[in-house]
Amino acid sequence: MTSTIISTEKAPAAVGPYSQAVKNGNMIFCSGQLPLDPKTMTLTGMNAAEQTIQVFKNITAVLQASGANLDNVVKTTVFLKNMGDFAAMNEVYASSFGAHKPARSTIEVARLPKDALVEIECIAIT
Repeated sequence: MTSTIISTEKAPAAVGPYSQAVKNGNMIFCSGQLPLDPKTMTLTGMNAAEQTIQVFKNITAVLQASGANLDNVVKTTVFLKNMGDFAAMNEVYASSFGAHKPARSTIEVARLPKDALVEIECIAIT
């Protein structure tokens, strides 16, 4: 099966040697999205909730470029700089997915690129 590199200007450009997403068959593997404004490549939001809103805008853009949407997501991994931000992130997360509830892991990390408070990656199936 051939993999297709997914790229869109509606989400932040990759800041390293990786793709925004890779589609193989009916599976889409989205790289971790940071709370970056895709036009300026600057960090948005002063807290975890505001940053999570931008992360979901970026994930949605990458999924749309892949021919999918949040309803196609089957697994997410959330990286938090501080587990104390879990409730704020989780409120935005829940409202973004609505009744859809993909499998999820949440991990506290020492540091994220650009000193972000949250990063989320996902796997979707179309």
